[in-house]
Amino acid sequence: MDDYLVRATAANGQVRAFACTTKKLTEEARNIHCLTPVTTAALGRLMAGGLMMGAMMKGDRDLLTLRIEGAGPAVGALVTADSKGNIKGYVNRNDVMLPLRPDGKLDVGGAFGPGFLSVIKDMGLKDPYVGQTMLVSGEIAEDLTYYFANSEQVPSTVGLGVLVNGDCTVKQAGGFIVQLMPFASEEVISSLENRLKSIDSVTAMLDVGKSPEDILLELLGDQELAINDTMPVKYNCDCNRERFTRGLISLGRREIQEMIDEGKPIEVNCHFCDKKYEFGIDELKDIFAAARR
Repeated sequence: MDDYLVRATAANGQVRAFACTTKKLTEEARNIHCLTPVTTAALGRLMAGGLMMGAMMKGDRDLLTLRIEGAGPAVGALVTADSKGNIKGYVNRNDVMLPLRPDGKLDVGGAFGPGFLSVIKDMGLKDPYVGQTMLVSGEIAEDLTYYFANSEQVPSTVGLGVLVNGDCTVKQAGGFIVQLMPFASEEVISSLENRLKSIDSVTAMLDVGKSPEDILLELLGDQELAINDTMPVKYNCDCNRERFTRGLISLGRREIQEMIDEGKPIEVNCHFCDKKYEFGIDELKDIFAAARR
């Protein structure tokens, strides 16, 4: 099954919902960043959440960033998504290894520890919107649920999951977000609550062959579910040499001159895709000339 995302409504517009399968892009991120099982689960969950939240944005150039800053060994993670199904991200410490939780699941909450979740929405305005909440569990789904309720006042339920094989490759990954509109009736709310009590985990449903549409049917099948559209999703880093050149210019002449004085090329790496860019002395001199004093 290819990676894709579904947007839907139910109960005559009283509910909006999203679901996605992200196995391939999570495996790609695992390979790029040489992730361990627990950091694969951490980044995979955050990317699935980021993709669905990115799909809530309307502008072609709108960007959503989710950033976790924690006191745990993984330190934090960051993902950036657009409204067209593109995602990129990284974990601050990719080599973290932790024992499984007592229930046999990967300890993503232990990897992040106590900390904060920031949601940054760049919608082309003068300043981006920034919302921040404390991490409730560090398991990401619960943290996004808490963020929606407290920062956006939108009652939501979020399910995210990553299942890792014994050889550390990704077996399944994906998630769902279901949100109640302000005019949702008590009957609709009660039905959703009852459904949530009985459904399997995201990865359990994906592992038996259920699609994102099937997952939403499990949640909202008795509420006149309407699939609005589907969208392919992928891991996509848009870094380029020009962007890193601008970054070097922003450092200022003093730091650039110090690089020139060392007399050897410098190499910069992209955090998102690990691509390397080398700048020779002549290029650094041109960058120095372009920099402000």
